[in-house]
Amino acid sequence: QVQLVESGGGLVQPGGSLRLSCAASGSIFSINAMGWYRQAPGKQRELVAAITSGGSTNYADSVKGRFTISRDNAKNTVYLQMNSLKPEDTAVYYCNADLLIIVGLGYMNYWGQGTQVTVSS
Repeated sequence: QVQLVESGGGLVQPGGSLRLSCAASGSIFSINAMGWYRQAPGKQRELVAAITSGGSTNYADSVKGRFTISRDNAKNTVYLQMNSLKPEDTAVYYCNADLLIIVGLGYMNYWGQGTQVTVSS
């Protein structure tokens, strides 16, 4: 069974840091782009950061200079280092990845179950 499992969420004070991890497991031939999205209460899910298999990255304007996305291809894992956290960063953070499960069917998009990040004093 292929799945994305996130970890690292929690409660942190404004100005603090958290590091999210997302590991892809199962019979995976290849992973293309990986990314992090977030959804705050009453708001639409939005892209936070994404990284290609070659390491190219892009970020939402709201997190540029504070968040860093990275990946370890040997471990099928993507990370999100979040620094200088603000209350408006509070949301459920979801991992997303394009996975090649069966050769010939192309990459399919998968989501993790989400991890809560709360920034509050």
